Amino acid sequence: MPTQSIRVCVPGEKLGSSEEIHAGSGTYARHGFIFASLAGVVEETKQGNEMIISVRSKHEKQILPQIGSVVTCKVVGISARAAKCLITAVNNSRISEPFRGVIRREDVRAKDIEKVEIARSYRPGDCVLAKILSLGDASSYLLTTAENGLGVVLAKSCAGEMMIPVGWQEMQCPVSYLKEPRKVARPHDHFLKS
Repeated sequence: MPTQSIRVCVPGEKLGSSEEIHAGSGTYARHGFIFASLAGVVEETKQGNEMIISVRSKHEKQILPQIGSVVTCKVVGISARAAKCLITAVNNSRISEPFRGVIRREDVRAKDIEKVEIARSYRPGDCVLAKILSLGDASSYLLTTAENGLGVVLAKSCAGEMMIPVGWQEMQCPVSYLKEPRKVARPHDHFLKS
């Protein structure tokens, strides 16, 4: 099996022609060429038919969620038993690659667990503050929103407008004034601590 060599670069180093590849993070295009904007490891990835070149800093460390970490995630799917999420930030630090997470029905609220309905708590596209409950299995972290400061912080209405929280269980569209059910966070608690 052939070994893959690791290519490192310095800022300003020419990485290739912008006709063949596209500039990704840590790079910039100028005069038909792609250049490194920082020192690090060169990575080439294919997205569809396009080849993207990027540079990852050698000093950049990957932040991993730990039990008890507060994470920001986006709901990508719901079922009767759970909401599937993509974790995009850990303890207010953005991460380079998202992790998968799951909020199970029993981890949505601290009280009245038997009355919880996932579809009345989250919708795909919602931005949620959650806490890592456990490392789960190999594919997903288990998350909880069973605290006042955790839950939906950003959500769009059916009209496409950013909704405003009007209680612990509802958000309202500022245009249509229609209310939609959510497990609403009290985000100012979280941000006052940080």
